[in-house]
Amino acid sequence: MQNFKDKFVMDFITDDRWHYLTDGLKVTLEITFLAVILGVVIGFILAVVRSTHDKTGKMKIANVICNIYITVIRGTPVVVQLMIIYFVVFGSMDINKILVAILAFGMNSGAYVAEIFRSGIMSIDAGQFEAGRSLGFNYRQTMMYIIMPQAFKNVLPALGNEFIVLLKETSVSGYIALQDLTKGGDIIRSRTYDALLPLLAVALIYLVMVMIFTKLVSILERRLRNSDH
Repeated sequence: MQNFKDKFVMDFITDDRWHYLTDGLKVTLEITFLAVILGVVIGFILAVVRSTHDKTGKMKIANVICNIYITVIRGTPVVVQLMIIYFVVFGSMDINKILVAILAFGMNSGAYVAEIFRSGIMSIDAGQFEAGRSLGFNYRQTMMYIIMPQAFKNVLPALGNEFIVLLKETSVSGYIALQDLTKGGDIIRSRTYDALLPLLAVALIYLVMVMIFTKLVSILERRLRNSDH
């Protein structure tokens, strides 16, 4: 017990090393929230293009570009995408690493969000489109006022789960020397030569955050089900 206490003091109390975890947590949450917003914007645009092509046959070139983007992003590891953006795309520029991480994770998330949105749009009964046309709406108005509100409601739980996945994926930010939560724990390990407590603390923080967000998604799903009655 004394040995555990000594290690705890050495890992977290001495030299205020717990700041590495709290500062890293702030960076992790900042990247996650902003990357989610970027991913939703990208995913929404891709989904609209692809679903429009599926339903009308229009926007063929844009659909091909979207398909290539989704295939490449989903077919390569996010850590490789992160390093390409930082070391290749912005290799000759002095750019904020947090901005690079937001861009990389946002672009990666956008490919998955696109398929979530598209599945939501395609799940809406074709009769809804006919109802919109009978009201005098064109295709764009039908999508905006009838289809998208229903589709968005259907995919909200899936979007919540994508947020949780993205939160955990940001743990590879250390590959571009960004001091996120995982990197903070690793810095403590390198200073104290004790890996157990710092890495357990990082894992516990991630676990607590995932449990909180999972609970929020569960509450959201329950409210959406109740609103259908």
